[in-house]
Amino acid sequence: MSALAGKTALVTGASRGIGRGIAQKLAQDGAVVAVHFREDERAAEGTLRAIRDSGGRAFAIRADLGAPGGVESLYAQFDTGAARHGTGSGLDVLVNNAGVSGSARIDEVTPELFDRIFAVNTKSLVFMAQRALKRMPDGGRIINVSSAAARIAYPESCVYSMSKGAVDTFTLALAKEVGARAITVNSVRPGFVETDMNAGKRRTKEAAAELASWSVFDRLGQPSDVADIVAFLASESSRWITGQCIDASGGSRL
Repeated sequence: MSALAGKTALVTGASRGIGRGIAQKLAQDGAVVAVHFREDERAAEGTLRAIRDSGGRAFAIRADLGAPGGVESLYAQFDTGAARHGTGSGLDVLVNNAGVSGSARIDEVTPELFDRIFAVNTKSLVFMAQRALKRMPDGGRIINVSSAAARIAYPESCVYSMSKGAVDTFTLALAKEVGARAITVNSVRPGFVETDMNAGKRRTKEAAAELASWSVFDRLGQPSDVADIVAFLASESSRWITGQCIDASGGSRL
């Protein structure tokens, strides 16, 4: 039997990149996956198509998590989609992957940039988890996608780094809060992964090689590198791990 057979998972920011890789892996492991996206419907359809072509089940949800009412809209659609797929409104696995970046050193930070990054990367994550817990049975899983920037000084994106540091702190507190229900809460910290988010940093071979050199393996990460770790944390095999920040950076800056 597949590791997540009979489970329902929700992955935010799943239309591309790491989120798409996670959604595909969880579906491959047997879960019905709710694929959240903000605006790129074509990309979300690509995720759904990849899942269905491999024999998995998934449905899409469109919501702007940085806007007022975004989390509420997402869960209203989730309840409808889950019921349509015969899973009720229960949620076994929540992966908080949606995030926005914003390269800005301290003298470049604006209130607008700060508010947008924290609205999506931190505030929405808190309320996503709050509402998930009302739907989640005992033994559920919450996995937050953080960043190696919470561990490695990265002044080029200081507010982004702050937002991910807050994610790790929230992970620790929430893990203790829900431990009595055997729900595990962990975060995963990717380093540089070959996705659209950092495409601008890889414009030349030299730039790409510089990013790859951060890892002890001297390569950029792939979405599957992170997705496999998330899938483990979503499974029963991770039942004794909670409140942890799992480095998924390929040993960057060791």
